[in-house]
Amino acid sequence: MDSAPPIFVRQFWSIFLAIAFLALGACTVPIDQATDKSTGFLKELPEGVALIAAPYQNLQEVILKSEDGCYWYHHVGPVETTMLPLRSVGGRPICTEAAAKPASLG
Repeated sequence: MDSAPPIFVRQFWSIFLAIAFLALGACTVPIDQATDKSTGFLKELPEGVALIAAPYQNLQEVILKSEDGCYWYHHVGPVETTMLPLRSVGGRPICTEAAAKPASLG
């Protein structure tokens, strides 16, 4: 018996995640208003980001990098402490809509 989900379920999740990522662009607050000046982390994570983020990540210490338009979280591991890209349950990086648009040449 094959345990792989039917193709329509996989397509549904792909479409759902694409819509969720696009919706994030509408939910974000300008970086300078939402950032704690003393720590540099976001004061409040947008609800849409919190809903699609994988549960094993630190959602209390998150930044939105202007260089790539993606969310990064503060990871404290047994060997090192570093910033890692915030990922969805499916493993994809969580970025704003602006990050998905290609840079215009010209």
